[in-house]
Amino acid sequence: IIFLKKKESRLSRRNACAIIAVMKKLNELLTIYIERMDIMKPELRQRISGFIDRNKALFLLSYFAIYLPWFGHLEKTVTTHFHVIHTALDDYIPFCEYFIIPYLLWFGYVGWGIGYFYLKDRSEYFRLCAMLFTGMTIFLIVSTIYPNGHYLRPTTFARDNIFVHIVKWLYASDTATNLFPSIHVYNSIAVNIAVWRSDAFKHKHAMRCGSAILMVSIILSTMFLKQHSVFDVVTGIIMAVFMYMLVYVQNPARMTAGERKYERKLHQI
Repeated sequence: IIFLKKKESRLSRRNACAIIAVMKKLNELLTIYIERMDIMKPELRQRISGFIDRNKALFLLSYFAIYLPWFGHLEKTVTTHFHVIHTALDDYIPFCEYFIIPYLLWFGYVGWGIGYFYLKDRSEYFRLCAMLFTGMTIFLIVSTIYPNGHYLRPTTFARDNIFVHIVKWLYASDTATNLFPSIHVYNSIAVNIAVWRSDAFKHKHAMRCGSAILMVSIILSTMFLKQHSVFDVVTGIIMAVFMYMLVYVQNPARMTAGERKYERKLHQI
């Protein structure tokens, strides 16, 4: 029995020594890891800072991570209980399925505007994003506080062609709610303003006129497809005018030194 007890005590001492040795080794490894991390931290920070500096203009597009879920939530929740939007002029505007072409071109038009000015004209890109995202946020707030919709869409169609089928698909995928101010109208005006103000298109009259024609076609399409009321279009135009005055129209005589410095930085980015 004494022999067994001695053996057990030896084993326990060995185990204790082994555990202590492992703990020491882990402590050494942890110390080395911490030292290396301290060395890497400045370099890591520098890399992250450099990446942000190179791509800060692109980070503006993270706004869509806020806009899309918010808009999606409104589309799901605002379906039956809403304020009906209607004007007398809406009843005089006929349905015309061919306007589905400029209506869908809106997506490419706005996407092209953002992409082009990001690559070619950073100062105009920042202004365009400021105008787009501010107006889109106002639209979300209005739709949240004042749920709205209309009953303008036709239930039957006089013709049966590919354009009517596309319109039917649009009606099925897009609810007749969350209408004003019309983002189709507002964003089209914003992109057209950027095109006409940019030095890149100063002598490209065909591009400027083409942009203006497409903008007008998109605005008309919202009413001829019965996607929007005249009221939505008018409020979209009013908001665009207001935001244009806020974002673009600046009197150099009234600008502070800080604002002039900011303007110079915009042209350098």
